[in-house]
Amino acid sequence: MRNFIIASALLAASTTGAKAADVVVQEPVAAYNWSGVYVGGQVGYVAGGKVNHDYVVSDMYDYRLSPRGAFGGIFGGYNYQLDGGVVVGIEGDVNWGDVKATGETVGDPDFASTTKLAWNGSGRVRLGYAFDRVMPYVTGGFAVARLRFEERENGSFYDEAAKNLTGWTLGAGAEYAVTDNWTLRGEYRYTQYGKKDFVAMPQDEKWETKIRTHDLRLGVAYKF
Repeated sequence: MRNFIIASALLAASTTGAKAADVVVQEPVAAYNWSGVYVGGQVGYVAGGKVNHDYVVSDMYDYRLSPRGAFGGIFGGYNYQLDGGVVVGIEGDVNWGDVKATGETVGDPDFASTTKLAWNGSGRVRLGYAFDRVMPYVTGGFAVARLRFEERENGSFYDEAAKNLTGWTLGAGAEYAVTDNWTLRGEYRYTQYGKKDFVAMPQDEKWETKIRTHDLRLGVAYKF
């Protein structure tokens, strides 16, 4: 009888051990953390806005134009993820491209101009919320750009000017962490540059300009 009890106990123990060996213990997968320094590149397209040049002598020669054109550039920044999923950060970018606004004056078709943003950049804060590897965000800060203005009369050069612009920008987008280091993003940005006075030479014409742009951007970044 005692031998039977011992054999039964050994059989039960071996069966329990075999079942325990079949159980696979899975470690919980940690949520993605957005904290860190990153750098990246982007391409974009200015799809509209306003370029208003007001001639101080007569509104007959004012320009009311809409900017268009593609651009590309680089960006970099730093994110810090707080407890609960909120992500705060700072970011800067600089871009070059072919963003132009071309057209005739309001009242005289003999005169036309081309306004080009030779480059533009910004310094901004970002505020997002992390849903693991997906982070929607808003962003805003100051903006700068280089304006190049050229005016023509009946197709021939008339005068020109170049000025730096300053203003502000606001935007929103979403970013996705493809791997622990690489991210993809899409973003919309509205930028408004402050009123700027300039003189076009050699005709010594005085202008007041105001520029606004709407653009869409796609970017890829590497997080260290």
